[in-house]
Amino acid sequence: MQQPAKFWHLENDRIRCDLCPRECLLKEGQNGFCFVRKNIDNKFYLTTYGQNSGMAVDPIEKKPLYHFYPSSKVLSFGTAGCNLGCRFCQNWGMSKAKETSSLSVRAMPVDIPAIAIEYGCESVAFTYNDPVIFAEYAVDTAIELHKNGLKAVAVTAGYINEEARKYLFAEMDAANVDLKGFSDRFYKKNCFGELKPVLDTLVYLVNETDVWVEITNLIIPGENDSHEEIDQMTKWIMKELGANVPLHFSAFHPDFKMLDKPRTGLKILQSAREIAIENGLHYVYTGNVVDPDGGNTNCPNCQKTLIKRGWFDVSLNIITSSKCPDCGHIISGLFKNYVQYMSKIKVNVTDHFAHLVNLNREFFDDEMHPWRQKVKKFIKVFYVGFR
Repeated sequence: MQQPAKFWHLENDRIRCDLCPRECLLKEGQNGFCFVRKNIDNKFYLTTYGQNSGMAVDPIEKKPLYHFYPSSKVLSFGTAGCNLGCRFCQNWGMSKAKETSSLSVRAMPVDIPAIAIEYGCESVAFTYNDPVIFAEYAVDTAIELHKNGLKAVAVTAGYINEEARKYLFAEMDAANVDLKGFSDRFYKKNCFGELKPVLDTLVYLVNETDVWVEITNLIIPGENDSHEEIDQMTKWIMKELGANVPLHFSAFHPDFKMLDKPRTGLKILQSAREIAIENGLHYVYTGNVVDPDGGNTNCPNCQKTLIKRGWFDVSLNIITSSKCPDCGHIISGLFKNYVQYMSKIKVNVTDHFAHLVNLNREFFDDEMHPWRQKVKKFIKVFYVGFR
């Protein structure tokens, strides 16, 4: 669906996109680098509004967000395209899609809260590619989520201009920002982008908004894994963002156009974690690997283990009122006083509408209910159940 886009201006007989630092200059009929924003008759449109490539119900830890309602469920979806060109993209089937026909699910913003509520989700995450490029769709959806008592989560590379940044994140409750490296060399070579706009996004989110922020750094052997780069990055985080922003070091696996690099070894991740802790960061994690200690949340004051994780499973959560129960130290984040255990078994639900009808909810017995009229398409939803 085409929807008038924001953040552009005419420049002679072309459109200049003001959404992200690329600032594409587009002639009639031309798409931006992201592929989903297009000049049509010298007006600018988002071409994927109300469409996505499928939905999944995940533990919030998978985003990863470890300090944002741990063990709660989040409904996740993305669209097509991306405004970065990462050679190592692990969602390249979506982010590099050049055909909007890959978007098999139509769900308007007003429709999405009902799906999230039905599957017991407390939040919805805009993920897989990047909500920056479908900002209008993400913002309108977030507004509907808030009306229904749900939270909005952005999983993003943070590659966005100032005014668009304010617009998008004004409606977000949490964000995981992918800080892909800590040098312009890395961004230019591997992402076809620049580092500074990402740092600007992080500084803005942490220091000027109420958005809960966590950072992910995918460590790629031989590209961004040097002691010096990790030392510089974590010192910058400590100085500019503070000790309480969680940092996730994640393991790389060969994908897309970067097939010549080995998987990231556990020792590399553990070394990075040690550097970050030595530089003063309180909450540092390892991901995409089996690391008995790297997924746990410990009290920065007394070192007691407060949340114990195995992969994305939370097996222990003793945080009460956002405090360590032993020493009373405030634990940064948003928490609830219960533990839910996420199953690793996924059950495919191939027809969302039929599944909802079979639940015998009273309002689905009404043939004229808006959802009976709207949800008539084949929707793939992957349900992560509870033990």
